[in-house]
Amino acid sequence: MSDLLTHSDAGITTLTINRVEKKNSLTAAMYASLAMGLAQAAQDPAQRVVVIQGHETVFSAGNDLADFLHQPPTGTDAPVFHFLQGIATFPKPVIAAVCGPAVGVGTTLLLHCDLVYAGDNAAFSMPFVNLGLCPEAASSLLVPRLMGHQRACEALLMGEPFMAEAALEVGLVNRVLPPTEVNAFTQQQARKLAAKPLKSLIETKRMLKSAHTAGVLARMQEEGEVFRRMLAEPAAQEAFGAFMEKRQPDFSKL
Repeated sequence: MSDLLTHSDAGITTLTINRVEKKNSLTAAMYASLAMGLAQAAQDPAQRVVVIQGHETVFSAGNDLADFLHQPPTGTDAPVFHFLQGIATFPKPVIAAVCGPAVGVGTTLLLHCDLVYAGDNAAFSMPFVNLGLCPEAASSLLVPRLMGHQRACEALLMGEPFMAEAALEVGLVNRVLPPTEVNAFTQQQARKLAAKPLKSLIETKRMLKSAHTAGVLARMQEEGEVFRRMLAEPAAQEAFGAFMEKRQPDFSKL
């Protein structure tokens, strides 16, 4: 079965991350499929809403590090950057259903969604610094805008998980539900949106985001350049080596 399931019905395209045995970690091939799913939904006038969901036990553990090390994003044409660009500029409503861990890009992609519904078991984290890297997906711009400087520093510098109620408090999610209800509730909300006039949805979303779009894309590009550079530096090499060897990283000389 595919690691990413795409289903379209009644104007709703649902992209399901389907790699539960690997905690829904994302490979380059999965990023390419996500980017393609968004592009097709954007171009298809019959599709009005996109839903991104995982399993009731896990949304996504972020990058599959083994795949990531084998196929690092060395340029702007890397699948992960195609996906992030695609979700940041997607013209129609995007809704996410999040249960369990949402790590790294599993959290930062939500900054580009229009509605987010979470299970009460959701745990969000952005541990980029812990991996010797920097934020991505314009999170260095969007997280402080959403949370304020101090909370953003706690999330991005400490890299520790914060739970669903904290995400609700700062506005990252719209509602917290029992995990078994999240995907169904998200589909219900998607059906409400799909019943509305498409032009109104698109123009309203455009105006909601237009004041910040250029800045978001510029920051995403800046982060991408720094991220790619830091991948080859000693701190990231130590962090990834420690992960693969199942030990604590030692940054004392870095």
